[in-house]
Amino acid sequence: MAEYKRVDRKLEFEGRIVKFYSDTIELPDGQTAVWDFIEHKGAAAIVPVNKDGDLVMVRQYRNAPEQYTLEIPAGGLNAGEDMQTCAARELEEETGFKAGKVEHLLDLYTTVAFCNEKIGIYYTEELTPSKQHLDEGEYLNVEVHSLESLVEMILAGKIIDAKTIAAILAYKAKAGR
Repeated sequence: MAEYKRVDRKLEFEGRIVKFYSDTIELPDGQTAVWDFIEHKGAAAIVPVNKDGDLVMVRQYRNAPEQYTLEIPAGGLNAGEDMQTCAARELEEETGFKAGKVEHLLDLYTTVAFCNEKIGIYYTEELTPSKQHLDEGEYLNVEVHSLESLVEMILAGKIIDAKTIAAILAYKAKAGR
């Protein structure tokens, strides 16, 4: 494979969630190019499965696609927090359910072309009712759907969130359903 080398990184903007950089990259032919790079602190998500085998989902407004999306519970890592702890915390904060045993499902990078956001995805089949703890300014609805209906929504283009699509299909494969 050809060699690429970052020779400079310049911080262009720092937001609440991400930092935006201009990276100068030395290309295999010796020329340089400037590429965008977005640094993210990482995140975690969880596929919550209730005793009936249905999945607990959240529907919330997302600014980028300018629409409501149906997603698995997820959120950014707090300082010093591991992904599994984050996934369980986000589950309770967003849905009001505590996770029992939490199992790793997969890790993914959301946008490999320009962002290093890595999401650890977990699942739990042990849910205990608790209390929702939404962040300030966070508004969402909790919904319960069968695995089959979620797969149908994915194939119909009604679920557009990449982490949710990957997580549901991976869980379906793992569960053998």
